[in-house]
Amino acid sequence: MPHKFSNGIYTRSAEETISLGMKFSGTLAKKDVVVLEGALGGGKTTFIKGVVKGLNIKTKVLSPSFTLVRQYGKAEFCLYHIDLYRLKEDEIFNIGIEDFLYSKDAVTMIEWGEKIEDCIPSYIKIVFSLLDNNVRKIDFSLKGYKNRKIKL
Repeated sequence: MPHKFSNGIYTRSAEETISLGMKFSGTLAKKDVVVLEGALGGGKTTFIKGVVKGLNIKTKVLSPSFTLVRQYGKAEFCLYHIDLYRLKEDEIFNIGIEDFLYSKDAVTMIEWGEKIEDCIPSYIKIVFSLLDNNVRKIDFSLKGYKNRKIKL
């Protein structure tokens, strides 16, 4: 079970990170954009596995590091999982990322999204800090949302 503290939430295993992602999925609505920030191995893809599971989407979650974008779910509701790690900031909009942002029937989760956060007006930000072995500190914040809360 993830451990809540006033300065973030701590997980101590992949299972706890997945569990937190499942709980976080209850926060999400169509058109949401989620920016995930943190070092390689910080837990971003593991967290997204929990979000996909919490949204009751039955599929295997893989890192989109080489494909850039993966889609989970069906056309009436899906989750776009984007990884910007390999792209330079000036290349990002050349891949058509704006087609995924605020999609009316999807949630868009962007690993390494801090590369474009200055270009998007509203998003949920999640910062992953790897502290020791499997211990992660996970911080949540909102930008551009009014009267919105993160449910955990």
